[in-house]
Amino acid sequence: MSSPQSSSFEAGAGVPSLFHQVTPGPELLSSAAGTLRMLAEPTRLHLLWQLSQGPKTVTELVDAAQVPRTVASQHLAKLRLSGLVDTRKDGRHVVYSLHDGHLSRLIQETINHADHQVTGEPTHG
Repeated sequence: MSSPQSSSFEAGAGVPSLFHQVTPGPELLSSAAGTLRMLAEPTRLHLLWQLSQGPKTVTELVDAAQVPRTVASQHLAKLRLSGLVDTRKDGRHVVYSLHDGHLSRLIQETINHADHQVTGEPTHG
């Protein structure tokens, strides 16, 4: 039996779970807060949102975010070092992608929540 904080895998299945019950302790809360801090900057959040739509090259991300390449590169480096994005080489291009589906759903829900706040659309459960 695993501890409440451990295992992102279903019991004995060896398959990553989409959702699992945990009781957050100090280490888990610190890690979660670090992730939220990375999302708390509008340019980084925009880059992550773009990546939630699928893998993209630096050029595609620069064009979508409408920021200078140096700015996008600095934010992407922080996201990579924090473990939120992965990279792979495709010829001369570096392709960025989100590290996992949890992050994709977190970004989508964050944007949806903000949309309700900005537009005044009623919230739902």
